[in-house]
Amino acid sequence: MAAEQTPDSFIPVLVFMLFGLLMSGVILLVSRLLRTHRPQNYDKLSTYECGERSLGPAWAQFNIRYYIFALAFVVFDVETIFIYPWAVSLRSMRSLGLGLFAFWDMFVFVVVLLVGLYYAYRKGALKWV
Repeated sequence: MAAEQTPDSFIPVLVFMLFGLLMSGVILLVSRLLRTHRPQNYDKLSTYECGERSLGPAWAQFNIRYYIFALAFVVFDVETIFIYPWAVSLRSMRSLGLGLFAFWDMFVFVVVLLVGLYYAYRKGALKWV
């Protein structure tokens, strides 16, 4: 049975929240008092590019395929990360009698990933032109 929660049990949470806010304010105030003040100039406001002066405007058109390729990589990379916890817990799932269920669950997951990969390939999203 769960312990009863009273308003008094939330006092430590409130204290930590207030302490965090107070420390944030103190840190910002101390950094403002200790920093040097240097007025804004062109060099300070310009974009830093490896020590070279920037040429042209910051807004430039680029091929949307780069974005789609990167997005597909991130999606499939993050999705495959979910396989690791499944593999770690597979032994305990087998001991509970859920091994076959866990296997088919991951099988469906991998099939969905492969269908998505095939779809991206057919649409030409993986062509690096």
